[in-house]
Amino acid sequence: MYPEIVNLWGFSISSFGVMMAVGFLVGAWITGVRLQERDFDPEIATTILLWIMSGGILGSKLYFAIDMWARDQSSFNAALFSRDGITWYGGLIGGTLIGAIGCRVHRVNIKMFADSVCIGAAVGQAIGRVGCFLVGDDYGRVTDVAWAVAFPKGAPPTFETVHPTQLYEVAWLLPVAALLWSRRRASPFLFGEYIALNGVGRLFIEYWRVNPRVALGMTEPQWIGIGLIVLGLSGWLFYRFKNAE
Repeated sequence: MYPEIVNLWGFSISSFGVMMAVGFLVGAWITGVRLQERDFDPEIATTILLWIMSGGILGSKLYFAIDMWARDQSSFNAALFSRDGITWYGGLIGGTLIGAIGCRVHRVNIKMFADSVCIGAAVGQAIGRVGCFLVGDDYGRVTDVAWAVAFPKGAPPTFETVHPTQLYEVAWLLPVAALLWSRRRASPFLFGEYIALNGVGRLFIEYWRVNPRVALGMTEPQWIGIGLIVLGLSGWLFYRFKNAE
């Protein structure tokens, strides 16, 4: 694959970094379109999106550092300040919490903004997964299926062909984004649908990945996926019955 696009004076610009930036920009643009539909002030929208992006990056690094430290695979500081280790679940937690604080500071309805941002988040997440594919990260188990890929420059490298699970996630997230867009006016809690569908995707895609099983034959991401399904459906049901009152 193509982990490095260019090296300028000893500073490497990675394909993942570029795709993550593209994902943020595309996600922000889609969110802007959605907020324009709701006659929302674009300047405040941009400000809160910056809160969310900052929280997402911080949360993803903290999640990675804590996870690596807990597994005794790295010191906390080394993992926190390394260039790798952008984890989606940490980004979701950090972006949600910091975004909620930003909404409170600017007196914006948190649910309304969450419902508006989740479509762009799904598309941005899919673009980020393309970046994972390009750098050879988060791939799956060894396989001989026709679409299997080897990552000789991956992280870590593999010369055996494996499931390109990054692309499996892209293939799940883009239809999810289309579904959310079609339901943007009908759903009682669109953000709940987003995180629940994310959990469903991870629950099944983990079958082809190599993460260790931690309990009842399931991996840590699968358990987090179950948690997302429960949270998303609970929030959806809460607002469904609240709106029916």
